[in-house]
Amino acid sequence: MKTLPVACAGLAISLLIGGIVVRSQGAPAASAASHPLVTQAEFEQWQKELSNWGRWGPNDEIGALNLITPAKRKQAAALVKEGFSVSLASNAATAKDIDVPCPNEWAMVSANQNGATDRIAYPCIHGAGTTHFDAFGHIAFGGKMWNGYPMSLVTMEGGASKNDILAMKSGVVTRGVLYDIPRLKGVPYLEPGTRVYPEDLEAWEKKAGVKAGQGDALFFRWGRWARKAKIGNYPIATEMAGLDKTVIPWLKKRDIAVIGWETPGGYAPQPEGDIMPLAVHNFVLAILGIGVLDRADFDALAEAAAARNRWEFMVTIAPLPIPKGTGSPVNPIAMF
Repeated sequence: MKTLPVACAGLAISLLIGGIVVRSQGAPAASAASHPLVTQAEFEQWQKELSNWGRWGPNDEIGALNLITPAKRKQAAALVKEGFSVSLASNAATAKDIDVPCPNEWAMVSANQNGATDRIAYPCIHGAGTTHFDAFGHIAFGGKMWNGYPMSLVTMEGGASKNDILAMKSGVVTRGVLYDIPRLKGVPYLEPGTRVYPEDLEAWEKKAGVKAGQGDALFFRWGRWARKAKIGNYPIATEMAGLDKTVIPWLKKRDIAVIGWETPGGYAPQPEGDIMPLAVHNFVLAILGIGVLDRADFDALAEAAAARNRWEFMVTIAPLPIPKGTGSPVNPIAMF
């Protein structure tokens, strides 16, 4: 893995990318025969065939968030029956560890009998220490980010002059649907390297009685935090379950507005011959224009949903209005 610096409106930000494919003989291979790996040629063809570029006009900077209409927000609000709320954010990590190589920086500024102040900095806003929402200036393919804008519009000196997080200042209020795949499989968490396929997502829909559709937010849980509670800290960059690349056309068909996950979409270790680790993350952001909620914690949400046997809810996500920023820390709230 390597870290590339990105300038973001006064914030020192690092972008963690999967530059190295991690391979291991221990990666799950039970479904290899029935689920062949997506090839690089297929992946590149999908970039042309499935693209949403231009769908909402040549000047668009919010992508599939356009699908969250006033009617969709009213539908989401109607799901609030009890007024019970739950956070989808992980606690901000302020200590360096094997699972957080670049922590947030927090310190007290003053503390006396009259009050106290503190400060917080996010040197790796797209890293493992922060639940965050990605702007479309975060990722590009072949030098082009969402809607065909050249990545040259994001510079070290000026940040993102297009596709910055400020374009999403009005936030997200929509219907959320949790896909709790460990619950589907009858396990506390999925093992590292597990690939989750469209049929797994549809099996969950049948079990839960709900499914994500146009303008919704789909939240995928594999049990990252449950695994940590069981075994302690571990290097999540090389030990995570995730969505198989075959989910990409499925997501295009569903026309969702937002996708959220506990780790950045991919799985590790990867089987021999697999393509880039963060293929799903990068594709949905840059090609489909789907908003990405990254590094979330869905354990409390899963408990609340299971207690009610209700897997749909209203969700709000409010990014900080950072001019030129490629992302923002967020504390998403689900409301039942």
